[in-house]
Amino acid sequence: MNTRRSYTMTTRAKATEETRRRILQAAFDLQSRHLAFEIVLDAVAAEAGVSVQTVLRHFGSRAGLFDEAVLFAQDQIAEERRAPVGDVAGAIRVLVDHYEKRGDLALMMLAQEGTYEAVRRMSDRGKTMHRAWVAEVFAASLDDLGGLDGDDQDGDARDELLDLLVVATDVYAWKLLRRDRALSRDVTEHRLNTLVTAVLTAAVHRKES
Repeated sequence: MNTRRSYTMTTRAKATEETRRRILQAAFDLQSRHLAFEIVLDAVAAEAGVSVQTVLRHFGSRAGLFDEAVLFAQDQIAEERRAPVGDVAGAIRVLVDHYEKRGDLALMMLAQEGTYEAVRRMSDRGKTMHRAWVAEVFAASLDDLGGLDGDDQDGDARDELLDLLVVATDVYAWKLLRRDRALSRDVTEHRLNTLVTAVLTAAVHRKES
């Protein structure tokens, strides 16, 4: 009897978690198609295949839902952007794949960050994540410039390279090539790869000179 009760509780907990995940995914997906103020609980519920009451039972309010959606999005994006450290071509391939899937969402969020607090928080997290991603993927090149022994000049060079790599791999760089120039995905990847390689090569030449 106890075993059956435990099984029932486990099944119920899994179903509850799946419903919660589906609601968060719905809120995340809707943000790629609509401005934040347009997304109402009725739309989230319909997208997730649940009732508004179910959404409120899980998250308490629309604000509570979108606060949780920020964390949900962060975890999902981090997984999508997982890239081989030290492999420039591999990292750019992963990044372009991510932008192909989420780039338009990121651009929509950035367009709203000055007017909607929840979106600003999501954008801020995204910018922080991107800089951390660059620092991790290009760690060897960054550390090769020094700055770890307290030398301010070396530290400035490292910060400069990090800034340049962040810019070269930013979603706006993808937008300029993929959306504004209407280049193919493969050509966009090649040109971003060329840009990042040029930045890294210039840093090496500067260090050697």
